[in-house]
Amino acid sequence: MSATQYLRYEPSVEQVRPEETKAVAEIIASIKRTSEFTCDRDKGHGTRQQHAKGVGFLRGELTVYDGLPDHLRQGLFEKAGVYPIIVRLSTAFDKSDRVRSPRGFAIKVLGVTGPKATDDDASTNQDLLLVNHKSYFADAMAYWSAQRNAERNVGMPDFVFRFGGFVARNLVALSDSTGIHIPILLRAIGDPGNNILGETFHTEGALRFGDYVARLRAVPMSEALRRLTGQPCHDGDDVVLKSVVAYFKDNSAEYELQAQLCTDLKRTPIEDASIDWPEDVSPPQALGKITLPRQAADSPARRDYANEVLSFDPWRSLAAHRPLGSIMRVRRDAYRMSRTLRQQQNKDKFPPPKEPREIADLPD
Repeated sequence: MSATQYLRYEPSVEQVRPEETKAVAEIIASIKRTSEFTCDRDKGHGTRQQHAKGVGFLRGELTVYDGLPDHLRQGLFEKAGVYPIIVRLSTAFDKSDRVRSPRGFAIKVLGVTGPKATDDDASTNQDLLLVNHKSYFADAMAYWSAQRNAERNVGMPDFVFRFGGFVARNLVALSDSTGIHIPILLRAIGDPGNNILGETFHTEGALRFGDYVARLRAVPMSEALRRLTGQPCHDGDDVVLKSVVAYFKDNSAEYELQAQLCTDLKRTPIEDASIDWPEDVSPPQALGKITLPRQAADSPARRDYANEVLSFDPWRSLAAHRPLGSIMRVRRDAYRMSRTLRQQQNKDKFPPPKEPREIADLPD
């Protein structure tokens, strides 16, 4: 496609609805209540409210391809080069892996310079948060509805979640075969529970992409990873972590980082994150390669650092990749509040948070 077919970024691509401010305030208050509940339940230990269960902690590199066309040479991808990265793999629910839940792939790119998306970001890092679902809740109002359900069910036993997942997976299969729409929440709790390393991961919401707007994704590239795509991985309490550790003991991994560029606000919307961007309208285009070498993907020191000291935030970002749309604006306020509260809860147990400056900051 020609670059002239892509929508040029300008501030007016975002359209904030009047009810969003109230919805964000309600979401933040609910997250605070659930965080306090889980901290009490876990004997004073504060945990993430999203993707709390870390299942792999990795060092690697992001190689930005040489020779990218001008419309892809934006922000982080303006010049060919190699950046060190820290990757935290996760599952959405802090429960037994028999309770199947979305898989997360959080990337911290180190040594990135340039104007930042927020004035209080003094780091030289770019965070990219990806999940194995293309789309997300539509906007702040839809997220508030889901957060209310999450708060009501925060103390629900695992067997209830497992039954709900079974029902949801059947509804997802019915939807896929008939085209009948089902809520995004059902697709999330109906995750099939496949091997995390074979999944394709998506930013779900939109990001500024320099002069354009994009969604990013990481796609398994190496043959060993592709063999894991679609393979079940949910038959034990900690089977996801064990599978990651076993894989990286003997294998490296490569993913390709790709971009879908926004073409128009109807077919590739910014304010409604629940709508997939069709690949025939916006085909994925390669930006670079993520390389994760053989390594010990878990250790007590590495786990504590990645789970308790590190934080990942889509707004820890270059201005050239500023998150866009309602669901990303929710994340700006919710992640900050959740991170601050968790740090207060754990101040006597773990070192104060500090952004890594070099790859060696992730312990062996």
